[in-house]
Amino acid sequence: MMGLLAAFAALWVSAKNLFRPMTTTPLPWKGRRDLPERYRTSFALVHDVYGDEACIGCKMCEKICPSQIITVVPGGRANSEKTGKPRGWCKDFTLDLNACIHCELCIQVCPADAIVMLREQDTPGFSREDLFLSMEKLYANEKKAPSWGTGARLIGMQEPPKPPKPEAPQAEAPKAPAEGATS
Repeated sequence: MMGLLAAFAALWVSAKNLFRPMTTTPLPWKGRRDLPERYRTSFALVHDVYGDEACIGCKMCEKICPSQIITVVPGGRANSEKTGKPRGWCKDFTLDLNACIHCELCIQVCPADAIVMLREQDTPGFSREDLFLSMEKLYANEKKAPSWGTGARLIGMQEPPKPPKPEAPQAEAPKAPAEGATS
C-alpha cells in the first residue's frame, strides 16, 4: 500500500511540473552565453611599445608560482635594437597548464607587464603536450583578447587607500568680554 501511495505522489509531482516553463540556460544553438568581466583562461606573452619582447627574464613569476609550473631561462642583458638602452631578455619561457590554478600571481608580480591572461577560450587539448605552452605558443596568443587585469592594474587595486588629510585647526574668534566684567 505504501509503495502505491509513493508512486502516485511521484506521478503527481511529475504531472504538476510537466507544463511549467523551463528556467535553464539555453543551449549553444540558442546563442552564446555572456562571459563575466573577469573571465580568464590561458596566458600570453606580449611585446612592449617598441616591438621588443616585454619579458626581461627576471624570474619573479617563476618564484611566486604556487604550482611551480613556470620555467624562465634568462638570456642576460643586451642593448635594445629599437631604443639602444640596456635591458634584460628571456631566452626561454615555458608554462604548464596541466597544474595551473589560475591564481594570477605571476601577472601581479611582473614588473614589465609581459605576461597576461586571456579572455578567449583556447582550442581544447587532447594530449598533455597541448597544455604545455612554449614561448612560441605564448607569443602566438598575444593576438587574442586579453583579460581585464594587467600587473600594474592589479597591483594598483591592492594598494591601501590613502588616509584623508587632517583638517587644519580653525582659529577661534576672540571672545568679547562679558558685560559687567572687570579686569
